[in-house]
Amino acid sequence: MQLTRAILLIAALFGAAGTALLAAGSHAAGSTATTAGQMLLWHAPTLIAAVLARETSHLHRLLSTLALVTLAAGVGLFALDLAVRAFLGWPRLFPMAAPLGGSLTILGWITLAVAALAKR
Repeated sequence: MQLTRAILLIAALFGAAGTALLAAGSHAAGSTATTAGQMLLWHAPTLIAAVLARETSHLHRLLSTLALVTLAAGVGLFALDLAVRAFLGWPRLFPMAAPLGGSLTILGWITLAVAALAKR
C-alpha cells in the first residue's frame, strides 16, 4: 500500500477511535480516555492535510514522508498509552510510552515545518 493511502487509512482510524474514546471518556473512563480521543481527533485532519500537501508538491517529499510517519507513530503511541490506562487499568503501555509518543509528535510537527520550508 502506498504511503498516501496508508496515512489516509490511519487518519480515518484515528478519527473513529478518537470519537469512540471521547464518547467513552464522557460516560465512564475519565480524563485519560478523553485526552487520548482529543489527540487522535486533532491529528486526523492534520495527517489528511499534510498528505494532500505532499501529494500536490507543496512539501519536500522525503521530509514530509518522515513527518507523516513520525506524527502518526507519535500520536498513536501517546493515545494508546492513555487508552490502556483508562480501559485496562495498566499503569502504562511501557515505561515512558506517553512521553515518547508526545516527543515524536512534536518532532513530527517540526519536521513538517521544515518540509514546508525546504520545498523549492
